[in-house]
Amino acid sequence: MTTDAYLADCRARLAFDLLSNTWNAVLLWALRDGPQRPVELRGRIGGISSKVLTETLRRLQASGLVERRPGTSAGTGVAYELTDLGRTLLPPIEAFGVWAFEHGDQVMAAQEAAGEEGER
Repeated sequence: MTTDAYLADCRARLAFDLLSNTWNAVLLWALRDGPQRPVELRGRIGGISSKVLTETLRRLQASGLVERRPGTSAGTGVAYELTDLGRTLLPPIEAFGVWAFEHGDQVMAAQEAAGEEGER
């Protein structure tokens, strides 16, 4: 990796852009155990509208991270699953989650302190 690895139009920045959208990482993580229908994903994730879920799945599909599969029988609808490329993002997502679990309280305390200073 060069020292310009995070400048415009670089691959590292592309990766950060993929994970900067909250729902991208959440959906990729939710799909780690296998194919799921949109209604299953919404129930598993919570707090995501149908519109945002659809937009996010389409964005992940366009990036080659998720594959849309037609239902196998009448009435089953479509299901989404990770591609091999999408699976390669699971370890970094997990590592980021571990970091958040270990350091999230510190970050929230710093944000709270900064907010209190701004109110003075």
